[in-house]
Amino acid sequence: MFKFAGAAALCFAFALSPAVAQVPPELAAKLREIGRVVDPPKTGELYRPLHDPMPYAGAHAQTDLKYGPDDRQLLDIASPKEPDGKPRPVLIYVHGGGFVRGDRVGAPPFYANVMSWAVKNGFLGVNMTYRLAPKNPWPAGRDDVARAVEFVRRNISKHDGDPARIYLMGHSAGAMHVAAYVAMLAEKGEKPLAGAIMVSAFYDFRPEDASAAEKAYLGENPANYAAASSIKSLPKATFPLMLVHAELDPQLFVTQAQEMNKILCSAGKCPHFVALKDHSHISETYAIGTADTSLSDEILKFTGMRK
Repeated sequence: MFKFAGAAALCFAFALSPAVAQVPPELAAKLREIGRVVDPPKTGELYRPLHDPMPYAGAHAQTDLKYGPDDRQLLDIASPKEPDGKPRPVLIYVHGGGFVRGDRVGAPPFYANVMSWAVKNGFLGVNMTYRLAPKNPWPAGRDDVARAVEFVRRNISKHDGDPARIYLMGHSAGAMHVAAYVAMLAEKGEKPLAGAIMVSAFYDFRPEDASAAEKAYLGENPANYAAASSIKSLPKATFPLMLVHAELDPQLFVTQAQEMNKILCSAGKCPHFVALKDHSHISETYAIGTADTSLSDEILKFTGMRK
């Protein structure tokens, strides 16, 4: 196990090396020891010392705003402590958790680290929670994303956010909900987003390959798996897409990201495609806000916040 002293030393190294844009060798070695698995606790031990322990560090946060009647239909809005009154682009973050767990308020400082980073880099940040399976099966997650986006579009100007520049970002199960929502928009020809970012998602669900968590969300009806699969509809999207996978993702995430990229490119709509070297399924988002800018730099490029 990675001891605190080692983590503290690594944090000090980060502080001395602000230009580092990739996973530092010591940390990369620890991630490879964890391996191609989804392990938030062990990954959190590595990354927690690299963050400010305060949620929404450096930002002003309005928390627990209801975008729907359910207890889990909540979001936080992170903004600058000293706003300049100019409309900012908006980054909405949708957490993961395998359809059956997870919250926008993860083990501190996750996932507030994404929002703190967003505010520091010119965005207004929105961190949302959605309903979970098995109590709320398909298409609850997709529909919650849709409802949250609509809430943001209606209300974000009150917080100096630009409703015409909303970027939607999801990770893991959250990315699958984002993909399903984008697929629905694509079929309708609607364009409420400036772009969508899907980090380690599945795009093609098959009953014969379904995990227990997928079955909890999609049930036993094969039609649900076809409906939840975004693979055929994403090429119809009328706004830019960004697809990401980690080198150490479980292999199916890698395979599906690569296949989705090929399909989009074959349709003449190549996404902003990113394969994160040395990263794992969990580290890719836990690193946001540290000197490891492997993913965050790509988000800035995709959104036009950095050339």
